Amino acid sequence: MGKFNSFEEINSWQKARQFNKRIYLITENTNFKKDFDFARQIRRASISITSNIAEGFERNTDKEFIYFLYVAKASAGEVRSQLYLALDLDYITKEEFEKLLESVTEISKLLSGFIKYLSKV
Repeated sequence: MGKFNSFEEINSWQKARQFNKRIYLITENTNFKKDFDFARQIRRASISITSNIAEGFERNTDKEFIYFLYVAKASAGEVRSQLYLALDLDYITKEEFEKLLESVTEISKLLSGFIKYLSKV
């Protein structure tokens, strides 16, 4: 299962943790507060990234870990899609959108690389 002693050591988990905080802070703005369901959904999808990395790691088998990494990657895709809607609804600025999109795309790429690595082990 790689060379990690805990999921907290995994780079994609660390970056997703930082991303979660940014999503929480951005959804506190006035525009998002008017749309409680959307704010809740994008938060849940973001949290799902870190949660699935952690849960998969704790399963202690590469096969199960890979499955949960795929779920985390799918959640990153969900957040990416929701960011476009947030931009379209003017809930976030173009600058905020670009920074968040860059971060979640990086997380997704890290997860893809990790999945490939674990699949070869």
